[in-house]
Amino acid sequence: MVEIKNLPIMHGKVPLRVAQGHFATNHSHINYYIDITYQKTRLSEAKETARQLVTSFINNTPVDTILCLDGTAVLGTCLAEELTKSGFMTINQHKTIYVVEPEYNANSQMIFRDNIQPMIRNKHVLILMASVTTGFTAKRSIEAIGYYGGEVAGIAAIYRAVDEVGGHPVRSVYDIGDIPDYESYDYRECPYCKKGRKLDALVNSFGYSPL
Repeated sequence: MVEIKNLPIMHGKVPLRVAQGHFATNHSHINYYIDITYQKTRLSEAKETARQLVTSFINNTPVDTILCLDGTAVLGTCLAEELTKSGFMTINQHKTIYVVEPEYNANSQMIFRDNIQPMIRNKHVLILMASVTTGFTAKRSIEAIGYYGGEVAGIAAIYRAVDEVGGHPVRSVYDIGDIPDYESYDYRECPYCKKGRKLDALVNSFGYSPL
């Protein structure tokens, strides 16, 4: 059974909900599942999370487009509003911020259709994720933005276990300091597996499936 609890430390008004155990993602095995369901789906929590994230950015950071991964479109919209209110630089023609989600092809490569490409090309694109733990997904996003002619403005997440990806700092509300015993392992080197401990659940950006 996956038991989700509020983290004792809270930044702002929104708690971070976590479950401790043995979990498998697409890229690794982890000992904490970070539940960001409400930050992604409940407007009040998304707004508060966006306000917390904005404090991590420098006011001369240009942001034209927010690329929302992990189902963070609601949070991305709130973040765009906060960035606009804060007077962040923007160089696009309409003096606003685009909020887009990626599409994936059969090879799991990120693609943008012709109608979305102008929102990436020659734009400063902020990558927004639920969490950045291994950096694998963030690296793929950086590569895709470069391929379509955009420039990475930064990486933002609710939680991060790494400080930077591809030379870009990761800004977040919560970080590894809030969960100091957080660990991520290659599945071939997972100490829980070596001890014969079964997985508690499979987890991804949509949630978890107990085993």
